[in-house]
Amino acid sequence: MMTLRQIEVVRAIMITGTIAGAAALLHVSAPGISRLMKYTERMLGLRLFERRHGRYVPTPDAEDIFEQINGVYKKVDDLHFALRRIERGDGLELRLASVPSISNVMVPRAVVRLRQRHDGLRLDINILKIEEAVEYLLLGKGELVVMSTRFDHPGIDFLPLAAGKLVCIVPEGHELGRQSRITTREIAAHPLIGIDPNDPYGRIMTELFRQAGVTYDIPIRARFGTTVLALVRAGLGIAVIDEFTVAHGSAPGIKILDIDEPTDFQTYIAIKAGKPLSRFAETFIALLRQEMAAVTRLPNGPQRYRKK
Repeated sequence: MMTLRQIEVVRAIMITGTIAGAAALLHVSAPGISRLMKYTERMLGLRLFERRHGRYVPTPDAEDIFEQINGVYKKVDDLHFALRRIERGDGLELRLASVPSISNVMVPRAVVRLRQRHDGLRLDINILKIEEAVEYLLLGKGELVVMSTRFDHPGIDFLPLAAGKLVCIVPEGHELGRQSRITTREIAAHPLIGIDPNDPYGRIMTELFRQAGVTYDIPIRARFGTTVLALVRAGLGIAVIDEFTVAHGSAPGIKILDIDEPTDFQTYIAIKAGKPLSRFAETFIALLRQEMAAVTRLPNGPQRYRKK
């Protein structure tokens, strides 16, 4: 039985008509090609080529063999074409969702890099509230949800994504804009544009003021970070927001201040429990983790958390 290497060498000689040409086509030495061809002929007990005017021409007895070899190569070419389509993502789709705070800056940056690797891949991207994630995953509407928190659910697994922190944002020209850091007590001295205390980031902000023992006023409350940014930029107050929403210069007209007190939080990828991720989903998660870790400069692990 001929090996794939023997088939490759015989076909190269058939195509080029010379030992030197076959060696150049396969990027090997000519003596090696000559030895393997002679060995193949001895093994088969059949002359595959005869010399005519300095070129190797298939013998009549070998014509059927060459037809079969061409058939093998056609199937190999078809396989390579199919593999290239899979690598590009042609005809395939990745469906994912994200909470708003991570969808505005981080998700698009990861998607750009994903498309650079798989330019034929189609994507369906949704923006969801945290409470919508369960239905999205369990009903098979998408493969993953980028989350700002985790919760206990027997049908959902969570992959740690990136650690982050909250920051204080003030409009350009604000009196606080002269400093780079701020305390919770200083924040409480100004009207706040706040988020729902039941929101993961809202709970952290509320705990900050509770631990500092200060009262605060939130005359304007908004659900999404983009709205908070617009309100702060308009000079209607200051706000506490996650660092991912304002990363990479995405908040012009706004000054970002670090908060002295700890405001750390962890983000996650939510997936349907027990369901393997597609290679495209795994690549997206890895790229998103890299993008977010670059903002926070904190290491993140690939462990999976699930309610026991």
